[in-house]
Amino acid sequence: MANLNKTITDVSIATMRTLTIDSVERAQHGHPGMPLGAAPMAYTLWKKFLNINPKNPMWFDRDRFVLSAGHGSMLLYNLLHLSGFDLSLDDLKGFRQLDSKTPGHPEYGYTPGVEATTGPLGQGIPVSVGMALAERHLADTYNRPGYPIVGHYTYTICGDGDLMEGVSSEAASFAGHLGLGNLIVLFDSNDTCLDGTVSDSFSEDVRQRFEAYNWQYLYVADGNDVNTVERAIATARHEKNKPTIIEIKTVIGYGAPSVQGTHDAHSDPLGKDEIKRTKAFLQWDYEDEFHIPEEVYEDFSSIQKNGAEKEAAWNELFSAYQKEYPEQAKQLKMLMDGKLQNGWSSGLPVYTAGDKLATRVAASETLNALSVNVPSLVGGSADLNSSTKTHLKAFGDMKSKDFSGRNIKFGVREFAMGAIANGLALHGLRPFVSTFFVFSDYLRPAIRLASLMKLPVTYVFTHDSIAVGQDGPTHEPVEHLASFRAMPGISVIRPADANETREAWVTALKQQDRPTMLVLGRQGITTLDETAKLAEFGVSKGAYIVSPASQEPSGILIAAGSEVQLAVDAQRKLAEENIHVNVVSMPSWDLFGQQSDEYKASVLPPHLQRRLTIEMGSKMGWRDYAGCKGQVMSVDTFGVSGPGEQVIEKYGFTVENVVIKYKNLLD
Repeated sequence: MANLNKTITDVSIATMRTLTIDSVERAQHGHPGMPLGAAPMAYTLWKKFLNINPKNPMWFDRDRFVLSAGHGSMLLYNLLHLSGFDLSLDDLKGFRQLDSKTPGHPEYGYTPGVEATTGPLGQGIPVSVGMALAERHLADTYNRPGYPIVGHYTYTICGDGDLMEGVSSEAASFAGHLGLGNLIVLFDSNDTCLDGTVSDSFSEDVRQRFEAYNWQYLYVADGNDVNTVERAIATARHEKNKPTIIEIKTVIGYGAPSVQGTHDAHSDPLGKDEIKRTKAFLQWDYEDEFHIPEEVYEDFSSIQKNGAEKEAAWNELFSAYQKEYPEQAKQLKMLMDGKLQNGWSSGLPVYTAGDKLATRVAASETLNALSVNVPSLVGGSADLNSSTKTHLKAFGDMKSKDFSGRNIKFGVREFAMGAIANGLALHGLRPFVSTFFVFSDYLRPAIRLASLMKLPVTYVFTHDSIAVGQDGPTHEPVEHLASFRAMPGISVIRPADANETREAWVTALKQQDRPTMLVLGRQGITTLDETAKLAEFGVSKGAYIVSPASQEPSGILIAAGSEVQLAVDAQRKLAEENIHVNVVSMPSWDLFGQQSDEYKASVLPPHLQRRLTIEMGSKMGWRDYAGCKGQVMSVDTFGVSGPGEQVIEKYGFTVENVVIKYKNLLD
């Protein structure tokens, strides 16, 4: 017997819940607890507030929704399907199956309507901060009186686990400092985590914490009370000068009598018997699995109708804006399309042989030249601009109430900086972030997600080796190059001199579907003889012969970064003894790996088996280029503190030692 007191809202929310438990049961894997508890708040947000167009998921001025608690992915997949995105009921039935469009955690670029890849807890919050910051920057840059071309909200749903992660604290502090009033976080506060209750490990006062961050805090005592949830979101939208967190008390696994309210509801399928009891509790009147009443589709159709109307109105506004402000419209349109304007790489510095400067300095000069012609280029450092040289001199800072600048002062928040950059890139900007290379460990999880999402973020990491010297082993990267070269989907470029550095930046901005890491030195490097004419070609190929042997070569010296100069100096010394070698600069293994076999053989001829690789970092991976008859010069212990030149000499990176090691290959 149907319950005549149920409203369409009740039925729609119950549908979201039953689809979740049916999908998890079929997969025999998943996380039903969070979607069961959070369904009412998600329904209210999408139905009452979220401006999106399911038929055009990439409409530029749409609201952004990020499910930070990505383990509850069925909550998002249900919303996408019911709202009319290109996600079928069969896709829901294929949850967590090989090649399905509904993977275990949401994946950007894979499932239509998913705005960000989430899953590792905490990162959805800083990604949302990045999106909100991008919206404010673009609004203050391009909006004109009567033309609010950019004006939307970023929403995220997070859980207790998200708020335990340190990166959420970093990002929340940053968002409150900037007063991002377009950011609204719905906190699914169910007091449980995977291993037990939240109180076992977490006893902070969330209200006091976020109010101290300069956030507006709102509270909803009953997550099933959709009217109160709606009023809270409306209140949040009225606050223009602070981000808002709405703590909404929910019951994990709501409706599953045996497990609701306990950590047992977190990640296991309920089982057939418990599903029957749950559906009875939810007053679900249908026996078939994956049943969706037609009136539920009709209820959700308003989302599509609203989105189509909002987009049509925006298109009309943008058309008028193009006529009134053609130059601004052109820039914004290119950003929306992910394109760079003609001549974007003109006016870059060119360095002559003998010029001596650090690659971090050359990178700074190139970055500042690029910024004039690439208006989407924004970024900053983790409180290290004076060292990493990443300040854009012609532009101001993004500040509260004036976000039109292009420099971002992230503060000492490396992890949040990396994740915020992902949000900026997801919104169409071309962000760069910077710190010392050794501190890349602090933002590695964000870099990994950038690689997964194929985002064109540029990382400017300086102080690249034991040459850092007197700062000592805590600041001297050793294993970092090897570890990032092992990461799929990212270009790691360690340029040899100023000209290679310029081309490394150009290569980074040409990338549309992967992040790029520029690994730069602090010490002065003499510009090599041939890079003015060879670097443009060579860096894009990943490796090239930077200094050919004057006579028939007996082998090859292969190096990256500052060590290329060392290899060239050793080449000259060997030639004095009538021993001739090619010198190969190899700034990027991954770019070299993309080249044809013919090109690779032209750089590393198979008949030249006497090879010595030279790099002040881990040997891992270099054996592939040294070959079985070659040797690897490397650093495989932590560094030491002392003047840089002395440290370099202590570890054997001298002309004399290179000569000895190569001559040993001749025996």
